[in-house]
Amino acid sequence: MNGLLFITHQTERYDYLRSVGIALEGGCRQIQLRMKGASTGEVETVARRAKTLCDQFGAALYINDYVDVCRNVNAAGVHLGKSDMPPSEARTVLGDKFVIGGSANTFEDILALHKQQVDYIGLGPLRLTATKTDLSPVLGLEGYRSLVKQSRDSGILLPILAIGGITIEDLSGIMQTGISGIALSSAILNAENPVEATKKIMKRLSSLQTATNI
Repeated sequence: MNGLLFITHQTERYDYLRSVGIALEGGCRQIQLRMKGASTGEVETVARRAKTLCDQFGAALYINDYVDVCRNVNAAGVHLGKSDMPPSEARTVLGDKFVIGGSANTFEDILALHKQQVDYIGLGPLRLTATKTDLSPVLGLEGYRSLVKQSRDSGILLPILAIGGITIEDLSGIMQTGISGIALSSAILNAENPVEATKKIMKRLSSLQTATNI
């Protein structure tokens, strides 16, 4: 996984499903449905509609936390936070067909997730963010640079996505740390024109990744 991963949240302007549509219209092809605190039934109802939308755009849908919903709607995969089901247990439920990602804040977290054979890691936060209430200590650019280097030096080559309070102005600095991609939510949904903001972010990430690979 690399590039842009859009993470849904509900705002005064947009519900979860509309936020999925916004990201898709802007060119994002990796969507994570995050509905913390909702019932399994509520999540599955939205997930089925989100899956239909993602299929129309050729995009991958990931479900945050709800492993059974991921399986039931045949999503691309699931993302698990530190307080969610352990990735190894989720693998038993889902098998090898689904992508499993996990959240990390320290190198010890990364090692633990690697041992549980996750497919990617969401590393953060860069800074404080209003979309989460249980934040780990902020990392900053130096934190990303250090943790990515430790991981690579240890032979851990998993994709690592930066997450947590990221804005478009942060993209250049973050991508220079060796990060594989960016997970965003508020930077898109709080924009005056979120579809155009998504397009701008996608274009910026593409140019940065091209420059990094030269």
